[in-house]
Amino acid sequence: MKSVRMVGFATALGVFVIDQLTKYIVTGPLGLVVQNDSLTITSFFDLRFVKNIGVSLGLLSANSPTTRWLLVLMTAAIAIGVLVWMLREKKAGDVFALGLVLGGACGNILDRSRLGYVVDFADLHFGEWRPFLVFNVADAAITIGVVILLLRALLVRDKNPKSPAPVEKKFNA
Repeated sequence: MKSVRMVGFATALGVFVIDQLTKYIVTGPLGLVVQNDSLTITSFFDLRFVKNIGVSLGLLSANSPTTRWLLVLMTAAIAIGVLVWMLREKKAGDVFALGLVLGGACGNILDRSRLGYVVDFADLHFGEWRPFLVFNVADAAITIGVVILLLRALLVRDKNPKSPAPVEKKFNA
């Protein structure tokens, strides 16, 4: 059980470090610090600096210090819930997925606490069509973790489902 938990913590730490490192590289050495500054990497992928003051799809925008800190608290409460779930979970696949979600949440919480916004920079596009909003490593990890949890919940079954013990029938003749 201890090694299963370590998978979750190692995954969360790895996501957190990679998320913060990539955000540093984009805003530091690459110098993308002005809203919508961009650097073309391929014909379908740009690095584009975006200050995200909301959550997914622009919902719950934090336009004031009060809403910013309320958003930090709400996200932290969700992260604590994920941590508790991860500590109780016994299945390694689910613990890994929860580690992805936890690491991503912590990366975005740190940004919002420190900067007042989340640094987004990954812009995947095909011509003018953008299937996603500009995102970051934390967002990708959260999304992948949630998809894994959903797929495992829908498709993975226990090999030895707990079923009631057979009942012996006694007949008095």
